[in-house]
Amino acid sequence: MNHRRLNALANLSDAALVDWYASLREDEADALGLYWRLWARPEQLPPPDDWDTWLICAGRGFGKTRAGAEWVRAVARSDPEARIALVGASLAEVRSVMIEGESGILAVCAPNNAPQWEPSLRRLSWASGARGYCYSAAEPESLRGPQHSHAWCDEIAKWDNAGERATAAWDNLQMGLRLGEHPRVAATTTPRAVPLVRRLLDEAETGDVAVTRGTTWDNEGNLPTRFVDRMRRQFASTTLGRQELDGELLTDIEGALWTRALLEMCRIPPPPLQGSERGCRPVPRTGSAGAPLGGGISHFTRIVIGVDPPASAHGDACGIVVCGVDEEALATVLADESVEHASPEKWARAVARAAEKWEADRVIAEANQGGAMVESVLRAADVSLPVKLVHASRGKVARAEPVAALYEAGRVRHAGLFAKLEDQLCGLTIGGGYEGPGRSPDRADALVWALTELMLGRSGRPRVRGM
Repeated sequence: MNHRRLNALANLSDAALVDWYASLREDEADALGLYWRLWARPEQLPPPDDWDTWLICAGRGFGKTRAGAEWVRAVARSDPEARIALVGASLAEVRSVMIEGESGILAVCAPNNAPQWEPSLRRLSWASGARGYCYSAAEPESLRGPQHSHAWCDEIAKWDNAGERATAAWDNLQMGLRLGEHPRVAATTTPRAVPLVRRLLDEAETGDVAVTRGTTWDNEGNLPTRFVDRMRRQFASTTLGRQELDGELLTDIEGALWTRALLEMCRIPPPPLQGSERGCRPVPRTGSAGAPLGGGISHFTRIVIGVDPPASAHGDACGIVVCGVDEEALATVLADESVEHASPEKWARAVARAAEKWEADRVIAEANQGGAMVESVLRAADVSLPVKLVHASRGKVARAEPVAALYEAGRVRHAGLFAKLEDQLCGLTIGGGYEGPGRSPDRADALVWALTELMLGRSGRPRVRGM
């Protein structure tokens, strides 16, 4: 099909295009589906400018992987001499996402024109003569030496930005881009305030990097309705939603105790769950015979729940945050079970459910708003655990500063994303201010109480739990 006819099709209305496509035979429809320029949104196509680095910095579900895979396919088809580096956060992600994924390189190629994939050699070979090679950004030295003409780097914000390996991998790749007349790199990522992403956006200011921005909603027509609705309900009102869905690079508040980059560095996957999707719970700490199970929460020696009760049922949320500590004295934030606009009975039941779900050892509750009433409300909700009442003799930020120092020292991890909690943490500033969402950092305060109990002072020394 020539370009004139393709352009004519591209100018059809969506309804007319759907009707025309439905009239095709199956083989014709399959063949037409490979004409990426017909189906791609304009922002998924390479910029027309004379660029060296193309950065797609967009929200989840935007279609970044498809855009990167299609660009690689176009390069391999047009340049028989192409030597393409495929770089991901790990070799497993290069294979599962960039090559074998639903929007990966193998999926976008016609069966009779797909490259030969040799996993043992970490190599793709096209009939044209072009080749692709797999690399892990976690191993920067593997990019020292090999030469390439092109590169696709996926999710660069997920590379190991905690140290210098991410920038080392990028720099080693750049030094090896010396084949062909015009070496180029396409980088696809969800924006996060990590050093490498910041550096590329700074370079865009000087014209060295072409940047494409976009949101999850740009690709809403190709995403499951239930997913879109869930994302809107869960994250649309959060700062994290602006980053992960709207594709914004969030800037930190000046003087904040926690920064987005700091929280990204401490993030780990959440513990595995068992049971039904509706009533799932973490893999328990002990098996039926009392022996620890692998994974889950089995390796924590102590788990506590921090509670910051609201002053009234119509005021702030009740902060309920679950944290654990292991034998290596590393703390993990396991869950944010906070509830909003809750009566004392409702938030107390939420604490009881969290205690049962996470097999907590103790509840740490701030007693300034009601004193002994807090403990009596928890007892009425059948919270059978020891309840320790703590009194706030200092301001929230003063209490938070030593906890923030634990994060800086690498002693605290987040098991997953906690959008509302992290928004509040990033709103606490040195000097006593709070510039986050809501009137009060209730979730952050609950976290501070829990981590203070686990990590600071005599009560914070980890102990081996007897079996």
